[in-house]
Amino acid sequence: MKSVCFIIDTSVTGAQLPRHLRNIHLAAADHPAFTLQITSLLRDPRLTLMEQRFAAHCTTLPGTALGARLNHAAATSQAEWLVFALHATALPVTLWVAMFPMLDSYAVDAVALGPSEPTFPARLLQRFLASALQSPPYIAVRRTWLERLGGFDPDLDRSALHDFMQRLHACPTRIHTLTNDNATTSPGVA
Repeated sequence: MKSVCFIIDTSVTGAQLPRHLRNIHLAAADHPAFTLQITSLLRDPRLTLMEQRFAAHCTTLPGTALGARLNHAAATSQAEWLVFALHATALPVTLWVAMFPMLDSYAVDAVALGPSEPTFPARLLQRFLASALQSPPYIAVRRTWLERLGGFDPDLDRSALHDFMQRLHACPTRIHTLTNDNATTSPGVA
């Protein structure tokens, strides 16, 4: 199994951070090589408790943009796959479980998880109209592709996510989309 690092920023997930961590931890419990990284602008005593409970590593980078925080977390990880939580809503455990087998495939460079990917015209509209921006899905990307794209723009904050997704789609990246509709569901898993 490939090594996986989940990178979560507190400004993106907000109050849903414990739910994100719980669902990821439940899904990855059987995966031997996974790590959790939390990035934050401010040190919060609750983060220390979450670090201990979920075996996560928290990095506080005051005064930095979101792109710089995500790049820092990616640089400190040695994992082959990096999974970025890019919106506030926590994904169900079933989607995480369905993602892991895809990461062992050499036919996939990135996996978009969550709501279905916008069509090409919708992405163009998002590019030109800031008011049309929607939260991008979670994205699992091979480290090699993150490095080829130059990572996230360190000067951008919330728009760093959309900028990265636009660059990812502009390259010949093999992206697979995994939604609630095409993931297998297991009873009793939220």
